[in-house]
Amino acid sequence: MPGVAAAAEVLREAQRIVVLTGAGISTDSGIPDFRGPNGVWTKNPAAEKASNIEHYLADPEVRAAAWQNRMTSPAWSAEPNSGHQAIVEFERRDQLHGLITQNIDGLHQKAGNDPERVIEVHGTVWWTRCWECDDHRPMAETLDRVRGGEADPPCLACGGIIKSDTISFGQSLIPEVIDRAMQVSDECDVMLAVGSTLSVFPVANCIPRAKAAGARVVIVNGAETAMDRYADWLLVGSIGTILPALLRD
Repeated sequence: MPGVAAAAEVLREAQRIVVLTGAGISTDSGIPDFRGPNGVWTKNPAAEKASNIEHYLADPEVRAAAWQNRMTSPAWSAEPNSGHQAIVEFERRDQLHGLITQNIDGLHQKAGNDPERVIEVHGTVWWTRCWECDDHRPMAETLDRVRGGEADPPCLACGGIIKSDTISFGQSLIPEVIDRAMQVSDECDVMLAVGSTLSVFPVANCIPRAKAAGARVVIVNGAETAMDRYADWLLVGSIGTILPALLRD
């Protein structure tokens, strides 16, 4: 593919690579995206309603449906794919300055990336958090309660509403997490965006921030993105094929 060799050379010489990933990197692991032809919300509009914090907090039936969906989430059994493994290799080479992800599946950590380098801007499905008292517990504990018959399990600490420790629509992002994402973007010499439409803000701002600071920008995705104009190399195709190719000497 045109551009792969040149992008690979720049990545090979980089000292501070920041990778930004979206849902597209996990589809080869069996985790569907949201709005694609086989997306979660395309196939199940009720799931999109459950992702809105206003609906989730107001309607026990929405919460009960959300807990049933969590029970069968592909995230629990998904394994990292060649795209995830390629990003681990950048870390092994001591080039990875930061890994910003919009994903909530934990596959970067499962692949072997240092959790301290992973910036989860939309949270993680592996933990729950109480909306009232901020109690924080492993998701597996609450799913066991759902299996035991609790349709909408309340917080064990205060009795409040609990949800996955992810950012829903209408819910504020965590300022410290976004600040860190912007900081590493300002500091990188190469920004590698993978599997994201780069249309969700503020995280999409990482691309122009990196570019303005002098970084080279490589975008790898299955289709065009909202930030293609900033790309020094735009590589459209199979992520699982392109990312490993970018590591070849």
